[in-house]
Amino acid sequence: MKKISLLFILFIGLMNAQKLTPSEISIINQGDKNSALPIYQTTDENQYKTLLSLSAEIDPLDKNTAVLVSRMKESLLSTDGGVGIAAPQVGINRKVIWVQRFDKKGEPLEYFINPVIVWRSELQNLGPEGDLSIPDFRDQFYRSKVIQLEYVDLKGQKYSEIVEGFTAVIFQHEIDHLFGILISDKKEKEKNDSYQKVDAFKKSDSGMR
Repeated sequence: MKKISLLFILFIGLMNAQKLTPSEISIINQGDKNSALPIYQTTDENQYKTLLSLSAEIDPLDKNTAVLVSRMKESLLSTDGGVGIAAPQVGINRKVIWVQRFDKKGEPLEYFINPVIVWRSELQNLGPEGDLSIPDFRDQFYRSKVIQLEYVDLKGQKYSEIVEGFTAVIFQHEIDHLFGILISDKKEKEKNDSYQKVDAFKKSDSGMR
């Protein structure tokens, strides 16, 4: 009986942790709900703090989550060549990302809720990255060539898949955002790391994320 009660308490705690705050709901629903949300920039002190903050899980069944997902797509589409975006980039520290799937026919944009990388290959790619939130910054970064990803959709359905190549790079970049990791800081931390270099980027793989 005690075990059941503990599990129930943990479940309620998880649901409460996923609940959006009034402040977050206000940001998500500001202005025209069908329009893009502004993309936060590191040049603004308050926005920079949001970009450096950890993101929490979100309830996929909350109607506000659907609005956030939709408006994040509009934000990404409003950019010049963006290939991915994370919720902190529109001011919401929650685990939601959009990624352009270069590994699928038609290279569609797809959303991912509460994404988790459960495995990364030791083999690394070295390639160029930019960021929609960091003006005039580009550099070369190492990323795992292959990852295994778990996530849910807006119905709460769970998925797991293996992703590789440039699309895997985008996933890693966006999920870094959920941990408050920016590529401008990542470069400094990488200085003493050593990897096996593999040139697996296409010529056109220079999108901002």
